[in-house]
Amino acid sequence: MTVMGDDGLARPTWAATDPMMRDYYDTEWGMPIREETALFERISLEAFQSGLSWATILRKRPNFRAAFDGFDAEKVAAYDDADRERLMADVGIVRNRRKVDATITNARATLALRDEGGLVDFVWSFQPSETPEPTTYADVPTQSPESLALSKALKKKGFAHVGPTTMYALMEAVGIVDTHLMASHRRGSSGVWPR
Repeated sequence: MTVMGDDGLARPTWAATDPMMRDYYDTEWGMPIREETALFERISLEAFQSGLSWATILRKRPNFRAAFDGFDAEKVAAYDDADRERLMADVGIVRNRRKVDATITNARATLALRDEGGLVDFVWSFQPSETPEPTTYADVPTQSPESLALSKALKKKGFAHVGPTTMYALMEAVGIVDTHLMASHRRGSSGVWPR
């Protein structure tokens, strides 16, 4: 179901009331990310979001960016125990040791992938031949054969906290699939999939 905004645009209920979520939906969600730092950030934030609301992560995103050196994979890959303790003491982020450790592990795996064409090409190689065409939330999958394959492939490359549901959320967020509801003004806006 979509909600008609006061601007005459239809949005899903999660993006209809909170101005921050509305702006994220209108300008970022589902748009293609084809740059390493931005994609590494999204993978990291999707992992931190696991079990929490996306609004919580989005509100803390500036703090995450400051705490993790702008998600520069080379800098994060060099983090040591002192950095781990600094992050675990940072009230501006989600302080979960497994997720902090996964982010550092994933930075190192991101650097290793550069020898094979890089993180962006690797992740985008799992783009399906078709995208869902949901008319209601019940029609929106939470994972797919491609997100399962991406999860397995990333784990094989040394990544952590990249389960198939988390990877499907990533694929939605970065435009690999378009799960905007058919009635949404954003459907097809990424340029990856037709309206």
